[in-house]
Amino acid sequence: MTASMLDSEITVHGEFDLAAAARFLTGFAPAGQPAAEAGALRVAFPLEGAWTPVGAVLRQRSPGAVAVAVHGPPEHAAAILAQVRRMCSLDVDGTAFTAAGARDPVVSLLQQLHPGLRPVLFASPYEAACWAVLSHRVWMTQAVRLRRRLTERHGAEVDVGGSRLTSFPSPAVLAELEFMPGLSGQKVQRLRGIAEAAAAGALDAATLRAMSPDEALDRLRLLPGIGRFSAELILIRGAGHPDIFPQDEGRLHEIMRDAYHLPEAGVPELAEIAEAWAPFRSWVSFLFRVEGEARLRESR
Repeated sequence: MTASMLDSEITVHGEFDLAAAARFLTGFAPAGQPAAEAGALRVAFPLEGAWTPVGAVLRQRSPGAVAVAVHGPPEHAAAILAQVRRMCSLDVDGTAFTAAGARDPVVSLLQQLHPGLRPVLFASPYEAACWAVLSHRVWMTQAVRLRRRLTERHGAEVDVGGSRLTSFPSPAVLAELEFMPGLSGQKVQRLRGIAEAAAAGALDAATLRAMSPDEALDRLRLLPGIGRFSAELILIRGAGHPDIFPQDEGRLHEIMRDAYHLPEAGVPELAEIAEAWAPFRSWVSFLFRVEGEARLRESR
């Protein structure tokens, strides 16, 4: 049995463009989402905590509201809606985001180039952690193939408003993984460790967000195969922390050096620049990445 809450709405505080989020998500290979549908975004994922495969259809009726049709067990409808809200960064009041641009003309230009685009997240810290393991020391294309293969073989199909989408495998399923072509034995072991940690509640998004960033990053680095870079990915792109400047993301730092004309700037100097973006340092970092990738595609 499924719940379909066609009249449910997420109230949007600040600027947000669902079409921009859909374009990003469907072009973001690690998310494994199908091509964008005009006027709607369809997603399927394991519901955090219960890990039941569920889905949702999002449509933006007006600048200040996003309508959501929830597909999953009725008792989980509110939790599904909350997870979708976090995935689109709609759980954060973005009213003051424009002020970051007022303090920094480089950020203002990014906001003008990508109006209404907020960070689009992995469905959960669990999925972000699995991606961190899959993508470690391999080409992006190879990691994407591995994730797709893992999802197709071990995920669950969900009927999302008439479309069949495949949800990422639940922790219970992944904890039993013994072998998959193309995946090293070490990565299989690490994925199983991530799955066991998620099942035990160690990757709960709300818990991670409630901690200080340093405390959350230290906890995440206790997971198998998770270093500083991956811990930042999980906290920012999995749990959705809005105000962290990534200290270990070299590509972001390169883009910033170019944007600010500071070719020799070290990470401490870049972090000092980013202080003007607070309390949206994660959001601005996301826009820098998006713009950097767009320019890279144009140059090819």
